[in-house]
Amino acid sequence: MSDTRPIIIIKKTGGHAGHHGGAWKVAYADFVTALMALFIVLWLMSTSKQVQEAVGGYFRDPSGTGKLSGTSLKGSGASLTVTKNEMSQLKEELQTVIQHMQNSDKLKKQIEMTVTSEGLRIELLETAEGTFFDSGSPEPNQSGKEALAALAKQLGGVAYKISIEGHTDSLPLARNGGQYGNWELSVDRANNARRLMQENGLRADQVAQVRGYADQQLRKPDAPLDPSNRRISLIVEYASEEGSKNADKVADSDKAPGTEPPMKQPGGTAASGAAPANAVPAPASGRAP
Repeated sequence: MSDTRPIIIIKKTGGHAGHHGGAWKVAYADFVTALMALFIVLWLMSTSKQVQEAVGGYFRDPSGTGKLSGTSLKGSGASLTVTKNEMSQLKEELQTVIQHMQNSDKLKKQIEMTVTSEGLRIELLETAEGTFFDSGSPEPNQSGKEALAALAKQLGGVAYKISIEGHTDSLPLARNGGQYGNWELSVDRANNARRLMQENGLRADQVAQVRGYADQQLRKPDAPLDPSNRRISLIVEYASEEGSKNADKVADSDKAPGTEPPMKQPGGTAASGAAPANAVPAPASGRAP
């Protein structure tokens, strides 16, 4: 017989360790929930007071006061809270108003609206075919009056401030022995636009600034005599913290006659209709901006 022993293979069946349970899942879920709550609190702390009130109102009354954010309707004089996200909507509403005006095809080419870092900038541009002011005149013509009045009715429902700018082209203007030039003309046009708009719906407390820039901010620097450089600019400014507090304030009447907001030159100083001290009087010319 062979001395070789048979090989015996023993298979051991390993048992699983005891069941750990699902306690760790509960702890993990609690951790994720707490982390989410932390990020929500951090987000709320960085938002505006209006958003915080809207979120808080939702938890107090999900079907009611949670709608604080957005448009607050008060009869026919709806007060629109303009924020950065709503500028595009306001732009569309104003474009719709222009489409229903007479000569809308021509006005669409002369009124441009752009959302900028300042807010919604509305430019009333002059062209070779159509103007809002007669040559050299500080008073808006009939076309200018209609456009400004239509915009005023719509912008009167906006809760925040509006700045009005006057611009001319580089064509020299000299009157009264050089005492009335492009600086005075640009300021007078902006202020007359302000006065007309307040007579047609713009609130007396709504105008933040009236500024005249003469030809210092040409729309087309490469073509300083281009008609589009002659323009009135309306800037609907973004909502500020102070503006949010006064969002529901609507003036009952316009300012008393004779009281007008200060007119500012580009340097930020108030102007009384005279050119800056360092401005060089422009030579006389047969044409006016």
